[in-house]
Amino acid sequence: MAAVDDRTGTSARPELRPYGAVKKGYTYFAEGDILFAKITPCMQNGKHAIARGLIDGVGFGTTEFHVLRPGPAITAEWVHSFIRQPWVLEEATRYFTGAVGQQRVPEGFLADLGMPLPPLPEQRRIAGILKEQMAEVEKARAATEAQLEAARALPFSYVRQSYSDGPIIRRRLADCLVETKHGVGSSWADFRVLGATRSGIAPAKEKVGKYPERYKLADAGTVFYNPMRILLGSIALVDDGDESGITSPDYVVFKGRDGVMSSRWFYYWLRSEQGAAFIRSLARGAVRERILFPRLAEAEVASPSWKAQVQAAERMIGLRSAVGRLESQMEIVDKLPAALLRQAFSGEL
Repeated sequence: MAAVDDRTGTSARPELRPYGAVKKGYTYFAEGDILFAKITPCMQNGKHAIARGLIDGVGFGTTEFHVLRPGPAITAEWVHSFIRQPWVLEEATRYFTGAVGQQRVPEGFLADLGMPLPPLPEQRRIAGILKEQMAEVEKARAATEAQLEAARALPFSYVRQSYSDGPIIRRRLADCLVETKHGVGSSWADFRVLGATRSGIAPAKEKVGKYPERYKLADAGTVFYNPMRILLGSIALVDDGDESGITSPDYVVFKGRDGVMSSRWFYYWLRSEQGAAFIRSLARGAVRERILFPRLAEAEVASPSWKAQVQAAERMIGLRSAVGRLESQMEIVDKLPAALLRQAFSGEL
């Protein structure tokens, strides 16, 4: 790795520890060395670190990382910050060797990587600012994650509470749900194509199939799921205010029967721990477990009264938009480290 001072033309080369330091399947490193994860996805996720607080100043680990040792003209914090930049990690992917899923960054990439080299006091000044800024970013991330986790948990809390708000009735789902059996017909092109994921509703990844008229309408109050992926939680709800769509004819599509089962309440119940246990009890399949509507309809569930369901469902209104806002906020927070690193190495700090 060549670190070049543009003003003087001098360079400092942090030592890239050779494989001779690897013994019996382990890589040895010293206090202050930089560990560069060389296997994807750890490399792309920026899982690189400075070795600190080592017993006797020496450590060892698996051979799945390169070890960089800064020379006297460069600090470990400067090197560590530089290699964490998204463009550096993206560039590293061009040098991958090995099979897909176990691709590695070769030593040559780091050895040939150019890096700016300001004076040591400037390196330390910028590194100190970056450390403070990154600490603030982590605080913001932790706070947003806590809010997001709480917002995501609220619907399930409302489901649990609904069981305390009146009598519990055991019902056959055949009496509670109305299946959408038929396709939308020739008007299919007027609708977006929807899919069900572990996060709920989402645009379908695949285009409409050979018989698009068989795709089922999913409008407000529709619950649908991929019967081959329901054990993974691929369940969705088209809620009030959502744009209507169509979904695969292979999906199970239904609505709650008015006055008996609230679609929104049942959706969150199905995604709750209680619903997950219910799904596992019903799943059948020789190769891939699945639940088609006839089997779902045969089952019985203990549910609160219609009034209690509606009260819980009304409390859930607006939660998804709140979750969306927090997810957008998290995306902004996640972009901050890259922006700060970009400023640091473009002379803006």
